[in-house]
Amino acid sequence: MKEETKSTILVTGGAGFIGSNLCEYFLSKGHQVTCLDNFATGHRHNLKDFINHPYFSLIEGDIRNLSDCQNAVQGVDYVLHQAALGSVPRSIKDPITTNDVNVSGFLNMLSASRDAKIKRFVYAASSSTYGDSQGLPKVEDVIGKPLSPYAITKYVNELYADIFSRTYGLETIGLRYFNVFGRKQDPKGAYAAVIPKFVMQLMQLESPLINGDGNYSRDFTYIDNVIQMNELAMITQNPDAVNTVFNTAYGDRNSLNDLVGYLKEYLSAYNPKIADVAIEYGPNRAGDIPHSLASIEKAKNLLGYNPQFSLQQGLKEAIDWYWKHL
Repeated sequence: MKEETKSTILVTGGAGFIGSNLCEYFLSKGHQVTCLDNFATGHRHNLKDFINHPYFSLIEGDIRNLSDCQNAVQGVDYVLHQAALGSVPRSIKDPITTNDVNVSGFLNMLSASRDAKIKRFVYAASSSTYGDSQGLPKVEDVIGKPLSPYAITKYVNELYADIFSRTYGLETIGLRYFNVFGRKQDPKGAYAAVIPKFVMQLMQLESPLINGDGNYSRDFTYIDNVIQMNELAMITQNPDAVNTVFNTAYGDRNSLNDLVGYLKEYLSAYNPKIADVAIEYGPNRAGDIPHSLASIEKAKNLLGYNPQFSLQQGLKEAIDWYWKHL
């Protein structure tokens, strides 16, 4: 598909892990990219490779302020909304702030996008929306009750997006991310994701702590698969693909024990001592879903999604990046 003109894209949360990867990718494709971030969880160092790019602009602002949202969407064709407070444990500890950012902030962005008449609003939804639904693989139309304040906020996002599509004609597409990992994902902090956290610990010859017996499983999804989905959602001309949600995953699952086995194997190529690091086990975490596996048939059929990176392939890429940057 040849694009006649390049687009102007707003990436909210563009200094975060996923957002900064999206900024970098779309700049490489010749688009104008604006990043809106308040740096609550994003990092300036995630922007350093393109901060001076002629097509890039940074707006320091907060999605909880409607005026910041209205300012950011001026002249924008597409919004890729990644800004959110992630982490189930964080939401259990502080549900009010999680709701302020993830629900009120989301509504501000929807309203500003509607008023600015942007072409399409693509947003980060979450696999946590499946809640206590037992069935595997997870299919978009079958969800359960949310198991955390975070999951509630991400489900409310889907409801608001649907209403804005029906009521105001704003085109929306939600991407239910499944355990995304890869370059630029922060290994530090109380709410660090499991893969970068374990990588950093193993590199320091520290024992990772697995919550539970290690048999919980996840559909770990490499960042480049997520970038592909965002691009497909942004450019699709298929009317059946608009105003709906898609699982964004690889379509396979691995246990946490499997994950640690791969990490030790691949990291041992850099330092053989890592193979001997012991693994520790602790209690299960509140709000955690035991098993997660996505059906990606809907995305394949309606968007032409074709994920290129399995967990193992993605881990090799990510570990190479962490070894050079940590």
